[in-house]
Amino acid sequence: MTDEHLTERQKAARIRAELNASHARNEAARAKVLIDDFLAAAEKQGLAPRPLKATTMDGHLVKTDKVGWYLRTNHSIAIDTEGNYYSLTVPGGFMARIKGVKLEPQLAPLVVGRGGRDGETGDLKEFLDWVLSGHIPQD
Repeated sequence: MTDEHLTERQKAARIRAELNASHARNEAARAKVLIDDFLAAAEKQGLAPRPLKATTMDGHLVKTDKVGWYLRTNHSIAIDTEGNYYSLTVPGGFMARIKGVKLEPQLAPLVVGRGGRDGETGDLKEFLDWVLSGHIPQD
């Protein structure tokens, strides 16, 4: 659909969506620098990655195809050894419990849990530092 067929409201919504996507890509590029620094520090410290598990929407724990580090104590987000960022709450059913799930990377935010409840949000750098200091259990 071309812009000439859109209402002013639809045009404005499209512009907002494009700006939001651009902002997310720019934020992810800055977050990637922090994650790359974390990966170098983890290697230097000998902090071994672990097989990552995800939780299905119905509450079952399932294996994934990635190894890395959890960034939250509830293991709801993680990064892998390649520096990709993942949400570990996934759709799933019976087959996911048997075969596991394939994770798809997301754009990493600079603020983890933006819009979440108290105690679940913070700067990405803080979460990465907590992993390095051992404050976030990896098992």
